[in-house]
Amino acid sequence: MALHTSLPIYKVAYDLLDVIADLAKNMPRDFKASIGNKLRDECVEIVVLIFRANCAHDKVPHLALLIERLQVTELLLRLSRDKRLISTGQYARAIELTSNVGKQANGWRKMSASPVV
Repeated sequence: MALHTSLPIYKVAYDLLDVIADLAKNMPRDFKASIGNKLRDECVEIVVLIFRANCAHDKVPHLALLIERLQVTELLLRLSRDKRLISTGQYARAIELTSNVGKQANGWRKMSASPVV
């Protein structure tokens, strides 16, 4: 088992958390407490689920939850863009990171779910 902080998926998820923290910080006050905090909380949970999946014998449930949290994050990012709380460039950067985490999580899930030969 690798140290979770050295995993490529962890590094991208941490970058996503960093981007989201900056986005939430610059949101208007009305939305900072609702959408901004929810985005941050979802990203923190994604990082925690990576740690849990790395430590668990059965990784699939943690990775399934991680993928669900990514979908919520993408939904909130889209809402933020539609409400003009973030720019199109900021949205594109965040979605690029969520997509990267999602691809890695799905690959990890498929590898963990397949029987060992």
